[in-house]
Amino acid sequence: MTLFSIGRICVKLAGRDAGRKCVVVDTIDDRFVVVDGNVRRKRVNTRHLEPLAETIEIKSKASHSDVKTAFEKLGEVVWEKKSKTPAARPRQVKKKHAAEEEKSMKKPVTKKVSSKKTTKPVEATPDIIESVEKTSVETKE
Repeated sequence: MTLFSIGRICVKLAGRDAGRKCVVVDTIDDRFVVVDGNVRRKRVNTRHLEPLAETIEIKSKASHSDVKTAFEKLGEVVWEKKSKTPAARPRQVKKKHAAEEEKSMKKPVTKKVSSKKTTKPVEATPDIIESVEKTSVETKE
């Protein structure tokens, strides 16, 4: 019987779960064990664990629910996995409909109206020519 027997409560020393309590669920070999509890259930190097004097009665390869009930009897908290909800799958559109959707998605093109005033050329009529000549003669005098 080794120091890290099944049911031994330990404290993780390394990793993101450092400082949290866990219980040995399975022994893989003399160097690695599987832990669960207030940590993520995973294989851990025994060098990263500090064994405590406490042990709990659980069977080999116990499920997370078994570990949870044992930890609740001790008054310890248990790691609860928060499952991610999968994102909605993008809808596939056929090429024919995709072209129509792109056209409807595009903004209508509007022409910009220039702010400059443009003058239209005026045809020279005899009346206009006479009035221009009179004004030019008057200004010269």
